[in-house]
Amino acid sequence: MSEPILPIRRVGIDTWRESVVFLHRDCPVVRAAGFQALAKVRVQANGKSLIGVLNVVDDECICAPRELGLSEDAFRRLGVEPGHPARIEQAEPAPSIAALHRKITGERLESHDLRAIVQDIAAARYSKIELAAFVVATNQFELDRDEVFHLTEAMIATGQRIDWQREVGSGPIVDKHCIGGIPGNRTSMLIVPIVAAHGMLCPKTSSRAITSPAGTADTMEVLADVELPLERLKEIVRATHGCLAWGGTADLSPADDILISVERPLAIDSPGQMVASILSKKVAAGATHLVLDIPVGPTAKVRSMPAAQRLKRLFEYVAGRLRLELDAVITDGRQPIGRGIGPVLEARDVMQVLSNDPEAPQDLRQKALRLAGRVIEFDPDVRGGDGYRIARDILDSGRALAKMNAIIDAQGRRPEPLEPGTLGFEVTAPTDGTVIGVDNLRLARIARLSGAPQVRGAGVDLFVKLGDTVRAGQPLYRVHAQFDADLAFARRMVSEGSGFRIGAADLVPREFATAPGDVQ
Repeated sequence: MSEPILPIRRVGIDTWRESVVFLHRDCPVVRAAGFQALAKVRVQANGKSLIGVLNVVDDECICAPRELGLSEDAFRRLGVEPGHPARIEQAEPAPSIAALHRKITGERLESHDLRAIVQDIAAARYSKIELAAFVVATNQFELDRDEVFHLTEAMIATGQRIDWQREVGSGPIVDKHCIGGIPGNRTSMLIVPIVAAHGMLCPKTSSRAITSPAGTADTMEVLADVELPLERLKEIVRATHGCLAWGGTADLSPADDILISVERPLAIDSPGQMVASILSKKVAAGATHLVLDIPVGPTAKVRSMPAAQRLKRLFEYVAGRLRLELDAVITDGRQPIGRGIGPVLEARDVMQVLSNDPEAPQDLRQKALRLAGRVIEFDPDVRGGDGYRIARDILDSGRALAKMNAIIDAQGRRPEPLEPGTLGFEVTAPTDGTVIGVDNLRLARIARLSGAPQVRGAGVDLFVKLGDTVRAGQPLYRVHAQFDADLAFARRMVSEGSGFRIGAADLVPREFATAPGDVQ
């Protein structure tokens, strides 16, 4: 074979944010050039190029000997039709690999090192193995606060950045974010319409779930389109003062999405990476003022008050250097917020609160009002301490519901009804007593195994809360699923532990003096 040029074949394998290239073992390129499995290769076609990881196959149904197979991610990146000729060659190491190696050995990285690493990550020059090495190294050798700042700066610089002052004029651009880990904590979908009804600009871009039962974008997608091109997102915010959109289509801090795809399967969420991830997304989205929710509890991401205070100080330091005004709020993370865990069930809770339904979960309502009040107090015309009352009045009057409906219509209302999965089973209390412990992680896992978030109606519907008195045989929650296999997976997980501990009333933990859902 005179030169390594082969027609492209779309293999149709989703490799989740990694470009994978397939060559048959009998391909002349493999034989002549010595390509090996997991080697990094460069593919060029029609003036575009990508770096991918090579997989060598033996099945011609996947890739014939004289074809170049591309995974779905690689095919989208190259942007050519199947059959288009492409050139393949061995790839040079990413320019920042030397800096990565230094971090692996525990060295402190400078601003230019982190900028180079992030640029290579955003350009997809790192394999999943190299990404994992970076994530593990920055967890094992914890980033100092200046490294976190430089990493955040670099992540902001790699994608688009919205300037809302140029779009709509002066005034605070507000946002709210939770560090995650608490099922059902869907306060953003209440805060955005409340704050937007107050007249403040609140363009909320959110993530999809990777290992949780639902992200804000997954839950909002039950009600409206969330995949909004940047220009359409801007139009919606100009018209309604708010949005609840998926951030992936806006190209905001794209390196963050790539790193998250590795962090979550590894169950690594180091403080430095967390701060850089959250603040880079918020600054890139144009926020000038941010309320940050840091839940604390035995099965939350942050397990103790001292750890929460350390994380809060790190957020405040980096936000200050970025000129982002931050109000970091430590909240009760001992149990889920609301009743539903899963997109449809969480959307139901949100709409019940907005509609002032007597059946609405009061912990979700109260937490959302208190956080919305903190956001409203960024308004220079609002006196400190008045935010909660203003937020409550907006919610009680129906203005928040009207604003939410306007946002839903602007984004593209979904016609489907909010229906939970038709299959299910109830989990009951084994004995009389009081609920003295709730395992966030186990309940989230049960909801995931039932099908959430891919199956929107799947999840867990909670009937009792921490401190409630229960009788033997009383339902604690119901699991919803749409498919028999998912139901069986969830039932097996429940058989290993329900996620609830029942005991004497005086054993209820008193870590927070305020009620669940309140803030400090």
